[in-house]
Amino acid sequence: MDIRPILSTLRRHKTASALIVIEIALSCAIVCNALFLIGTRLDRMARDTGMANDEIVRINTAGIGTDDNPDAAVKTDLAALRAVPGVKYATSTNHVPFDNSSWNSSVSIKADQQIPSMNVGVYLGDEQLLETFGLKLIAGRDFLPEEYVDMSTLQNDTSIPSAILTRAMAEKLFPGESALGKLLHDSWGDKPIKIVGVVESLIRPNDNGGPAEAQYSMLLPIRPTAGRFAIRTSPERREEVLKSAVAALEKVNRSRIIMDQGMFTDVIAEYYRQDQAMAWLLSAVCIALMVVTALGIVGLASFWVQQRTKQIGVRRALGATRSQILRYFQTENFLLASIGIVLGMLGAFGLNQLLMTYYELPRLPAMYLPIGAVALWMLGQIAVYGPAKRAAAVPPAVATRSV
Repeated sequence: MDIRPILSTLRRHKTASALIVIEIALSCAIVCNALFLIGTRLDRMARDTGMANDEIVRINTAGIGTDDNPDAAVKTDLAALRAVPGVKYATSTNHVPFDNSSWNSSVSIKADQQIPSMNVGVYLGDEQLLETFGLKLIAGRDFLPEEYVDMSTLQNDTSIPSAILTRAMAEKLFPGESALGKLLHDSWGDKPIKIVGVVESLIRPNDNGGPAEAQYSMLLPIRPTAGRFAIRTSPERREEVLKSAVAALEKVNRSRIIMDQGMFTDVIAEYYRQDQAMAWLLSAVCIALMVVTALGIVGLASFWVQQRTKQIGVRRALGATRSQILRYFQTENFLLASIGIVLGMLGAFGLNQLLMTYYELPRLPAMYLPIGAVALWMLGQIAVYGPAKRAAAVPPAVATRSV
């Protein structure tokens, strides 16, 4: 199709054409960045915890630290929990992920390092920690019974004999090598800790960093006395087991305060609530922008069809078919959309630079630009189809009489 008549018509309607171009450009810039932000939120929410999420419940208590023998009190509590019908495993731990607690440590591979190699999340637990969390051991072994130490003993400068790392942490510290048998140094003491195992994944307590950094976690064979318990059961029995577990703890110690209790999936959902809300908000913004843009295209196309009734009639009388009239308006819209999309892509990068500067967001991947472009091209063609079809349906005789 010869586009010179289209360009000539657009030059005669510069203001209306410019408004549509600007509207499409703004929509493209905002939609591309919004889709990117939605993608980052969804990726963040989909990160693997490495745990048996659907099988874990947790109970946080207070007051146990005042016991004369907290280590013995925790063992009594664990015995009561493991006796609850439906409990597969139970452990005392310093925290589960996203549970308003975050233990971290700087680690180095050399004792005299001035700058640590990395910062990692630290998990403590007793002999059933790996089984309760549902962690997958991919190299080495679990902690031996004689390697566990009580928190109270550790405070008397007892060394930590061993550690288990996540795959991401092991590969970061020892790229291309096996981490098993290697030594590392951390802020828990002056003596090195031997790496005895590697688990597939275990997310850091507060999901810090990107996909790789969020998996920098380390497990230590230390029995905590903080009164935090994780319990593993079958998914369908979680509510029943949780209720029975709380009753068992209260029976052991009537003065105990149950600070928090619930299913681990609820902890995850609460932690990502803001991310989910932001994803929905940005989705609504994208939909609203697309609707407004579509309405603008429909309005302008309808106005132009009205204004060009005589011109359409003349073309029909000279032999133009309905499909040619239809393609005319679709091509016209495609040209306007293309100009707007090019400007919108430049605007998308500019907006992304502002977000990077003031909100520390990552750079906009180029893949989102063609996604936004195709969406707006399709939107434009769908929006203009109705007015264009009405224009193509005007009979030549009626069109030539309308002046």
